[in-house]
Amino acid sequence: MPLTYGEYLKVPELLSLQNPLSGGRDHDEMLFIVIHQVYELWFRQQIHELGFLQSSLESGHDVDALRTLKRKLTILKTMVGQIDVLETMTPVHFLGFRGLLQNSSGFQSAQFREYEMMLGSRRRGVLSHYPEGSPERTRLETLWPRRTVWQSFLVWLRGKGHQVPQECLQTPMHALPEPNDAVQSTLLELYREHPSERAVCEMLVDLDEGLQEWRYRHVKMVERTIGFKQGTGGSPGVAYLRETLFRPLFPDLWAIRTQL
Repeated sequence: MPLTYGEYLKVPELLSLQNPLSGGRDHDEMLFIVIHQVYELWFRQQIHELGFLQSSLESGHDVDALRTLKRKLTILKTMVGQIDVLETMTPVHFLGFRGLLQNSSGFQSAQFREYEMMLGSRRRGVLSHYPEGSPERTRLETLWPRRTVWQSFLVWLRGKGHQVPQECLQTPMHALPEPNDAVQSTLLELYREHPSERAVCEMLVDLDEGLQEWRYRHVKMVERTIGFKQGTGGSPGVAYLRETLFRPLFPDLWAIRTQL
């Protein structure tokens, strides 16, 4: 028999994965499950695209890097738009099934942590959400010594003949990158003298800004739904999420704006 749409996409299996714990008593629980499952699918795609972006940058394939960045930005807009859908659920309706979630929390999303780590946000504390030896923790630990997206970008800069301090490439990233004066000097020269290469930089700024927008909308959605209550699973909720706002992933690309 020829391959069908449902077989190729595993539609029956996919549609069997939405199982509201309320047994259908709370109508909005289905929306909550579907939205978060879709987010996990988007995280999977974003991780897939980040890997290709890094290899494109490190091999100097500008066209592929720009195309991938454009796709990532389009996906981010879709992810932000999903928050509009989730906000059609009122706090009263969420509270109807919130207790059923027990210790589960978005803080436990291993794919989101993987996405963060590839982008450069690496904090040992996040590993505590996953038992030692678990597939999730093992996967995250394998990312620790690998280059971040920022370091792949610096490899791209060097490949274009620009000066990049060696320590910026050799130093393992265990947190967001710190501003670097030498890198900023290189970026200033690139912005002024190399407009075609500047396009890649601006797309990275778009990515950084898009992630900050998604974080902001996510924080406001959580605040709108549960206020300043503790999050499910004992997570700190809005108080912690607010701390993550306005932390640029690529601070050097922002710092040079003042100097241009």
